[in-house]
Parts: sequence; C-alpha cells; structure tokens
Amino acid sequence: MPHWLSDSSAKKTDTHTLEEDSSGQQNLNLARESLQDLLQDSRVPAQVRESLAADYAEIEQMLQRLQQGQIHIAVFGRVSVGKSALLNALLGEQKFSTSALHGETKVADKGQWIEYQAGNIYLIDTPGINEIEGEQREQLAREVAARAELVLFVVDGDLTQTEVSALQTLAATHRPILLVLNKMDRYRPAEQAQLLESLQQHTSGLVDPQNIVSAAADPAEQLVIRIDEQGKEQESTRRPAVDVSALKARLWDVLQAEGQTLAALNASLFAGQLSDQVGQKIILARREAGQKIIRSYCIAKGVAVAFNPIPVADLVAALMVDVSMVVHLSQLFGLPLSRKEAGSLIKTIGAQVILLMGTVWAVHFVSSVLKLGSTGLSALVTGGAQGAVAYYSTYIVGQAAEQYLAHGKSWGDGGPKYVVRKILDNLDRDSILQQARQDIKSRLSKA
Repeated sequence: MPHWLSDSSAKKTDTHTLEEDSSGQQNLNLARESLQDLLQDSRVPAQVRESLAADYAEIEQMLQRLQQGQIHIAVFGRVSVGKSALLNALLGEQKFSTSALHGETKVADKGQWIEYQAGNIYLIDTPGINEIEGEQREQLAREVAARAELVLFVVDGDLTQTEVSALQTLAATHRPILLVLNKMDRYRPAEQAQLLESLQQHTSGLVDPQNIVSAAADPAEQLVIRIDEQGKEQESTRRPAVDVSALKARLWDVLQAEGQTLAALNASLFAGQLSDQVGQKIILARREAGQKIIRSYCIAKGVAVAFNPIPVADLVAALMVDVSMVVHLSQLFGLPLSRKEAGSLIKTIGAQVILLMGTVWAVHFVSSVLKLGSTGLSALVTGGAQGAVAYYSTYIVGQAAEQYLAHGKSWGDGGPKYVVRKILDNLDRDSILQQARQDIKSRLSKA
C-alpha cells in the first residue's frame, strides 16, 4: 500500500510503494521535463505565448500537482445521474451541491478526498453534458475531464446515444475511465445484473469490464408497511444506507497500482496537446505575418514597375523586390536564406509559373513594351496595368515561398510544380488584380 495513500486505519505500509517504482518515477520525470520544456521554449513568439496564457498557467499548475503528488478524479455524465451525490458519498460530507432540479452544477468544483492520509486526491464535479442550452457547460465538463488523471463516467441506467458519444470522445483522450452505474437501489438484483451485462456489451473496447462498478450514492426513501398487533397496516419510510464500497475498492486498486503513472500519463498527454496547439499557433502567427509581408512587397513592386519607364529596369526591379521578400520571409520562419539562395528559389518558382501561366507573363512583357512607346495618360494607364500584373506575380512567388518555408524548406512529395499549381487553382486572379489596383492607387495617392 503506497504511503502517500495509506489508509488511516492501516497499521502497515506495503514496502513496494509507487514512489519506489522506478518505472513510475521515470515517467513522472519525463512528464516534468516535457512541461518544463514547453514553458522555457524560447522559440515561441511572444504573441503566441500571450494567446496561450491560460494554457501556460495550467502547465504551471500541473507541474505543482506533479511535485505534490496530486491526483485529480473528475465525474462526467448526464444531468441528474447523481454525480455530485456520488462525490459527496466518497467524501463523506455535503461538499457538492445537489438538487432535484436539473443542472444544479453550474461550474466545475473540487474537494479533497481525505479518507487516505496525505493522499492529495481531489474529486472534481462537473456540469451535466446534456443540459438544454448548456453548450458552454458541456464544453467545461469535457475540458475538466480531459485534465483529470481519472474519469468517473456516471450513469443511472442503460446507455443513451448521448452517453455513448461522450464516452467515445473521452476514450479517445486515453484517460482511464471507470463507468459507475449509480442509483442501484432503484433496481432489483436481477435487473442490476442485466444492466451491468448490457453496459459491458455497449462499452466493449471503451471501458475495461473490471472498471464497471455499481453504487447507490443517495438512495431514495422507501415506503415500509408493517402490520401491528391489531392487524392494521402501518406505513413509514426509511432511507437505505449509502453504498459506494465497490467504487472505493476499485479506485483504491487503480490508484495503488497506477497512481503515479496516471499522473505522468495525464501530464504527458496535456503537454503533447499544448505542444500541438503552440505549433499550430506559431504557424498561424507566422503565416499571418507572412501575408502582411507579401502584401507590402506586392505593393512596392507594383508601384515600382508601374512608374519605371524602362522595360529592362522593370525586370531588374521586380527581381530585387522578390528576392528581398523571400529573404524576409525566410527570417520570419527561422530558416534564413542568402540572397543567392532566395534568387534560386525564385527561379524554381518562376519556372513553374511560366509553365502553368505563360499568358500572364506574356501580358507583363507586352505591357512593358507598350509603356516604352506611350506618353502622358496612356503611359500611366499601361503602367498601372503592368503594376497590377507585377503585384500578382509577386503574390504568387510569395505564396509559394511561404509554403516551401512552412514545410521546413521542402516542396513535399509533389514537388514545386504541385505546390504552384495548387496555389494557382485556389487563387481568384480577378479579385487579386482588383486588389492590386486598389493598393497601388492608394499608395500613389499618398505619394
């Protein structure tokens, strides 16, 4: 019996404790390292760290939980199945609010289970998952359950479709689940056996059969009829004793055998989930910043090309703008390229664009020639048209370069042709050219 969960009435402690379990301790150490690495990762941009402030605060709390050997057990289930009553029965006190009204639990709440000395076990109450207009409460319940080391999924009869769906969602998080059939006092022994058998069938592959237990957390009053000495019927009521012994026994077995490992597993799962979120937010933040960079260079190139009267200089200016843009993007993604490398990347992209969009580049060239022989308003009009096409070409180069950098300087299995084709297929050319004209006109009006 682990000393951190030793029964106050016990006189001996099992010498093979969880703290002495080298495997469990190793798992805990790895979990701590994962969480600390997340907290100290200097590669996470400040804006991403700010957007995940609540998650980082939870990492701090989880580290403290690991240091203190805390175990969190959350109840989960429909409204009025007796979740709060079940926790009260385990605690031996009325810690959690219960009511005949649906939806009594509005927010998550927790209480410390002190039946075992220095156990550091906390029981978490959650709102019902099927409340009318209770989507936010249901989400809260799911989040709390996903952060707990162990979940008590409470039902009061055979499973509903809502419960099956919720159970599948929970099982996918890889948290250990105990299925508790509460309100057993309402059923006769034969009905109890049928229900337990049905639950085992319906939860096959989701819940270990030995983790399906019964309970009577808040037995209903029963009508008792007695015949007195005069042969008259006398009615009275009685309330059967609370019975959560099977649940306690199974909880004790699980915590004794796997308590430390559960804490490490939960911390590792949470660290992995947050790491994925951080990665996604970093990519999103970089791409948002990348789109701003691309647009600024598109405008710069469009204006430069529109007002440069020398065709050859147009092409040189266009290349210089594109090279600068790619270098800027590479710095944003933490994969810096030299100007020579950026030029090679542009050539690769340009070669694919020419193959797929030769007509657009032809328009670019013809427009440049038209500018050479035009004067006055006509030159301004043709220059503006060429500027819009230049804007569009830089936009394509920027999108392709961003894809290449976002995948760690890789085109993927399809190669550059696939990436460029996908970008072209997803672009609305007319819309971008219209945006180009507006951006160029806006910039010129400020000049």
